[in-house]
Amino acid sequence: MHRRSLIKAFTLSASVVAMGMPWTLQAADTIKVGILHSLSGTMAISETSLKDMALMTIDEINAKGGVLGKQLEPVVVDPASNWPLFAEKGRQLLTQDKVAVTFGCWTSVSRKSVLPVYEELNGLLFYPVQYEGEEMSPNVFYTGAAPNQQAIPAVEYLMSEDGGGATRFFLLGTDYVYPRTTNKILRNFLHSKGIADKDIEEVYTPFGHSDYQTIVATIKKFAAGGKTAVVSTINGDSNVPFYKELGNQGLKATEVPVVAFSVGEEELRGIDTKPLVGQLAAWNYFQSLDNPANAAFVEAWKAYAKAKNLPNYQTAVTNDPMEATYVGLHLWAQAVEKAGSTEVDKVRTAMAGQTFAAPDGYTIKMDEKNHHLHKPVMIGEVQEDGQFNVVWQTDGPVRAQPWSPYIPGNDKKSDEPVKSGQ
Repeated sequence: MHRRSLIKAFTLSASVVAMGMPWTLQAADTIKVGILHSLSGTMAISETSLKDMALMTIDEINAKGGVLGKQLEPVVVDPASNWPLFAEKGRQLLTQDKVAVTFGCWTSVSRKSVLPVYEELNGLLFYPVQYEGEEMSPNVFYTGAAPNQQAIPAVEYLMSEDGGGATRFFLLGTDYVYPRTTNKILRNFLHSKGIADKDIEEVYTPFGHSDYQTIVATIKKFAAGGKTAVVSTINGDSNVPFYKELGNQGLKATEVPVVAFSVGEEELRGIDTKPLVGQLAAWNYFQSLDNPANAAFVEAWKAYAKAKNLPNYQTAVTNDPMEATYVGLHLWAQAVEKAGSTEVDKVRTAMAGQTFAAPDGYTIKMDEKNHHLHKPVMIGEVQEDGQFNVVWQTDGPVRAQPWSPYIPGNDKKSDEPVKSGQ
């Protein structure tokens, strides 16, 4: 380099340092978005697709000019289905990577692991999965379902004539906070409908459990006592052996319907679904929904999966938490534009009342108070191709009840989250 060029470069460098600016201005030209999902371990079967959907949505937003004239820059970490590691990775995203927002978590135990970190550091987390409620944080926006947007309507359906008129309930779940709290709510709900404890069985298995032979045999024995339905809150890759065992033992939906709260199109990929035809899932979205917004959403996802050569892209499917991730990212981007800033306090205020034309076919809204989405509720039957035929749905979006009326004392709790710092 010539001497004059060296002097010029040194002078520019010195002036940048004097202004307190880094030598590279790249960081200031992008907005960092954290993606906190298990890409390994027992939950990878469900969470990997949420990471990919977040990346697709970021690409979509960037292609339209980004946010505040800046491109979004994803920062992906893998907490590996390790709940304490979620907190560690969350702290890394906020303090080292300086992300403006995080999209992540699936299980409630992972969300509760990161929650104190995000409240301490005033970070912002978008949580895209149905959950047990009993929580509202100023630092979390819940884009999945609360119990009144999934669990309660599903059990009401099972008790109805169309749903088989069940009078006995086998509550089967993975052993952690979401299934246990959801089943506490459901047990109290069933009591309010006149169902006695002798007609309710509750069984839990560890994460990663794979031997369901004895449990399915127990379900068959329990079902001999009257019209029985199974409510499954099994999470992660344990769903594969559970559904295979249902098929092995010939337990058909016409005899004992199973409604799942954590099984969608992604979890059914790779399973022989023929023995499961007619089994149920309760969600707020299914890939099979016939509307223009969903057609575009599904087409975009399949094209993205092929372009990125994702594993088994030929059978790429969408599901409810993927849609919630997509909707959440767009709502956050809209709120940032409205606020004119990525500052958490300003974005939080701007999120209230944000709407979006969602792939579920409705214009959904972020509640003005409780940080939850108004969502439609749908129940679908498994088809041979692993898709779902919607057999029941609400007339439109339903407002979330984070504090279930079936938990004693909740009637005294506010529906509005406290502001950060209170």
